Amino acid sequence: MLDFDVIPERSISNPNIEFILGMPLQQAIYQIQKNCNDVSDVQIIYNDDRPLDSDILICLSKDGVKLVFDKFLQRLKLVEIYDLSKLKLRYGGNYFSSPTVPATFEQIDSSFGATHPGVYDKERQLFVLNFRGLSFFFHVSTDAEPKSLPAMNALHFPTSPVLSKLLIYSGISLSRAETASIPAVCFEENYFLDSAQVIREQSKTQGISLRIQYSSMDKSSSSPSPSSYRSNKPYEDKRFSEEKKVFFGDTCQDVLSTLGSPMKIYYKSDDRMKIHSTSEEKYNPSNQSDYFYNYITLGLDILFDAVTNTVKKLILHTNYPGHYNFNSYYRCHFEIPLFRTDPINTGEFERMLITPFSKWEEVQEFLEQPVDRPAVLNRCSSTNTSNPFGATFCYGVEDMIFEVMQNGHIACVTVYNTSESSSSSSSSS
Repeated sequence: MLDFDVIPERSISNPNIEFILGMPLQQAIYQIQKNCNDVSDVQIIYNDDRPLDSDILICLSKDGVKLVFDKFLQRLKLVEIYDLSKLKLRYGGNYFSSPTVPATFEQIDSSFGATHPGVYDKERQLFVLNFRGLSFFFHVSTDAEPKSLPAMNALHFPTSPVLSKLLIYSGISLSRAETASIPAVCFEENYFLDSAQVIREQSKTQGISLRIQYSSMDKSSSSPSPSSYRSNKPYEDKRFSEEKKVFFGDTCQDVLSTLGSPMKIYYKSDDRMKIHSTSEEKYNPSNQSDYFYNYITLGLDILFDAVTNTVKKLILHTNYPGHYNFNSYYRCHFEIPLFRTDPINTGEFERMLITPFSKWEEVQEFLEQPVDRPAVLNRCSSTNTSNPFGATFCYGVEDMIFEVMQNGHIACVTVYNTSESSSSSSSSS
């Protein structure tokens, strides 16, 4: 049975696991995987057909906890504890709810102190007591309905109602709750992406500009550990934002100097796209392999040429649930400009910005021209040849390849170098 400390407008936590408002989806999943002996029966719920219509939910069914992640930012925006008979809860070091001693209205009032009068919903038979960043829901039976005390603008219950649900969120009230920024404890040595602009000139991609956010602790204060964060131990959190640019033709040393070390490096063992090449070199085995720098928290892969060791491709991931690579990368919040000739004003151009939230049908509609039939991509691993998410479709537009899911959303965008200087060294790609 899980045992959590409740910190309003912040988190639920214990020495082994903590769910903090603003935490990225990937870090929450990692916390669950790391504590699989204590946390089981986990479900991830999302809208497969329209993933931007509903938030992403992680339900810990055995423990009565629901984690709600913003559908756009993919950060934790609300913690709901909907079954208090399955876990123990503390506030300020003292238990206020457990399976053997359910929390009553008097117990909550005693543990959390005074607040504004609650709100009673007679139709739903619910009494809601609100604190900043924390709301308690009490089910009230018909024979225990409260009586109004006009002089005190409050309610009096003949029988103290029992707590049925509590919500933790960021904001002064549930109706005005917002998705919190990434907390300092989630940074550690990581940095995250605010936005990315693909740099294009005359329908040709030059590179990418990244707005990166990172956290640095003051030298006089130690880096925040999870325990210090839970205890509200003071420290000075400094946030910084910098613009970084990567261009085609940059060397791996250039990229390391700009972005730092990647989280992973992957060497291509084979190139299954060689069959589509018109060069005779595709028949010649190569002793060298192109390689990727995987910047997972940026949602970005950078492919380097094996011969020149320069950037030749960029892959931008959208991290939609229902895709084969879901949770392998953070969402890349990119903007890709696409141009077409203005049909009314000859000689002028219209512009469209493609984002992770654009649908492929919108891109096709903007292009106003037939797009070649897609290549069908069936992903599988070396240990499991089945893919429960089904095939995706790859469409080529100028110097970009869009991988599109069956629901019409873009799974990833590959932009590649088409300059003449790289064509000879990249003919096998």
